Amino acid sequence: MWLQETSKAERKTLVAAFAGYGVDAFDYMIYTFMIPTLIALWGMTKAEAGYIATGALITSAIGGWLAGILADRYGRVRILQLTVLWFTVFTFLSGFTTSPGQLLVTRALQGLGFGGEWSVGSVLIAEMIRARHRGKAVGLVQSSWAVGWGVAAIAFWAAYSLFAPEMAWRVLFWLGILPALLILYIRRQIKDPEVYHATRAQMKKDGESSNFLEIFSPALLRTTVFASLLATGMQGAYYAVTTWLPTFLKTERHLSVLNTSGYLLVLIAGSFAGYLTSAWLSDRLGRRQCFILFAISAGALVVGYTLVPVTDALMLVLGFPLGFFLSGIFSGMGAYLSELFPSRVRGSGQGFCYNFGRAVGSVCPALVGYLSTSIPLGTAIGYLAGAGYLLVVIAALALPETQGMELSAGDEALAAKA
Repeated sequence: MWLQETSKAERKTLVAAFAGYGVDAFDYMIYTFMIPTLIALWGMTKAEAGYIATGALITSAIGGWLAGILADRYGRVRILQLTVLWFTVFTFLSGFTTSPGQLLVTRALQGLGFGGEWSVGSVLIAEMIRARHRGKAVGLVQSSWAVGWGVAAIAFWAAYSLFAPEMAWRVLFWLGILPALLILYIRRQIKDPEVYHATRAQMKKDGESSNFLEIFSPALLRTTVFASLLATGMQGAYYAVTTWLPTFLKTERHLSVLNTSGYLLVLIAGSFAGYLTSAWLSDRLGRRQCFILFAISAGALVVGYTLVPVTDALMLVLGFPLGFFLSGIFSGMGAYLSELFPSRVRGSGQGFCYNFGRAVGSVCPALVGYLSTSIPLGTAIGYLAGAGYLLVVIAALALPETQGMELSAGDEALAAKA
């Protein structure tokens, strides 16, 4: 197995990043399970629920970009520790809110830390792992999103079994702070990659300093634009589906809490398998081919899941492949963005592109909520997800292939195979 070929330092970094991203997923996804309860308790509308989700995603875009800039200047590991501490604290504080307005504030602040976790973590992994295993390594870390999502689903079922709904949602937010202590401990043992230190040493020798505006220079502008559009389509489609799926299953499919969790666990199992399979394929077939294959497949399945009349049994069967392609498409993204930009602005480039996509794509949950006031919720989800995956295909065709690219202190952007 490829993990046996990695060093002890590489494996420690993988474990830390895997755990951190899993906690990140738990803290984000737990809100999606609470939407029906909060609508009932606070009387807020679906549009307001969508605004809260969108608010967290917009601030996460800002936080991710800032974290990328800071990581280029102060180091990957130091900034990662800050992001974990930040988002877990504000997840915990969300459990004390008493109105949609208060929850919007705490979730927005939580988003600042949430955004930096993926942006900086995937750069750290990409720089630590050799090229032939980079896609698999970043994909393995991405798969922890499914683990965190699964833990959130189980915690949701357990909390609602043990507590009344008006207390259960608060308990779920409070649980979000527990793993942060473990993650911070692990990350103290992780060192920044050699390529980062070498790049900083060379820049100091040459009297240079990192400037995030370099990603908008003529040499990198095309890459920055299309990579941002790739991230926009991918995340817009994903958030449109995952934010509203629990509500869709409960309000339009009329499933109980227990059955909703069962359906979601099938979806999450498919997500985990999709992350790992796509990670392997991205190293074998290339990044772009995987993006296109998974976008077309995910788009078709979302339409089938939300727009085509199907039985509950068939919906359960479709849940696994839907999760497989919906999440698997992300596996190659971290490696791909890291390979598109040179080391001196890798955090800035990755942070901007991914989080620009998150900011624009984050409009989708709010837009779904708004559209659902005039058309069925499932129809709104299907339309927006389909548009997002079409954008993924267009952007992937416009970008170069980077499969097999080695990262070094003196690397130049796009020094990849055409």
